[in-house]
Amino acid sequence: MTNNGDSTNVELIIANALKMPGVKVNRKEFLVKTFGDKLSSDKIPILIDKGPQEVGIGTDKINRMAKSLVNKRTLQSSGTSFAAGLPGGWAMAATIPADTLQFFGVALRLSQELAYMFGYRDFWDDDELDLERVRSELILFLGVMFGVGGAASTLKVVSSKMAQQALKKLPQKALTKTFYYPIVKKIATLIGVKMTKDTFAKGVSKVIPVVGGVVSGGLTYTSMTKMGNRLRNTMYDSLNYTTQEFQKDMDEIKREMPDIIDIEFEEIEDQYNNDQDKDKDQ
Repeated sequence: MTNNGDSTNVELIIANALKMPGVKVNRKEFLVKTFGDKLSSDKIPILIDKGPQEVGIGTDKINRMAKSLVNKRTLQSSGTSFAAGLPGGWAMAATIPADTLQFFGVALRLSQELAYMFGYRDFWDDDELDLERVRSELILFLGVMFGVGGAASTLKVVSSKMAQQALKKLPQKALTKTFYYPIVKKIATLIGVKMTKDTFAKGVSKVIPVVGGVVSGGLTYTSMTKMGNRLRNTMYDSLNYTTQEFQKDMDEIKREMPDIIDIEFEEIEDQYNNDQDKDKDQ
């Protein structure tokens, strides 16, 4: 199991990146701008409250729009213009280089927008970030984007409607320990850096080749497009999730993370299977 230092420093990077201009996404404004012109005025409040699917926008259409968004945002953010727009001394104050903040900033903005398109609730309470969701969903989104083994399966399991009842019966602390902390540890391993405040800045250059195609000072179009589409595909797959896919993903998580499968994880699977058996009996 990963330690608190690993998770805390990943959270520190995310928290600093989310403070950068243009990274926070206003869910209401984004949804209205993206889908509002396709809806009558009486459906706008439902869109804001429950998301695009609940106002009759088909999943395939949402997926096509999400794919276009990935291409658009990556093209807009490629190069050095994003980092160049930061206030002077920002990265120094955060002890994280500007190009690193740029990279995570682009990824986090895109992940928020994709999440809202696929029905996730707001990550922000006014201007305050929901830190518990940083520790869970945003870190998991990054794991999927980086291609961390088991991350996509974990996201599909915890976000699928068929698993929600089983997951609700476990405390959030157990969920965080079982699913999210191992993903943080694997992200840290992938990056190849000890996730401590002192060593991250020195080791940040290792992010560049591992992620694939990212060069210091900017992003390439190909790399972030690939990362964004990984997350988009995973969120789309979660919408029409079957029992067979659930079991397949649970098996993959066990294969990818055999050292962290514990009684709490098994309880989630058992609870889910029990609920499925009850549904069949009714």
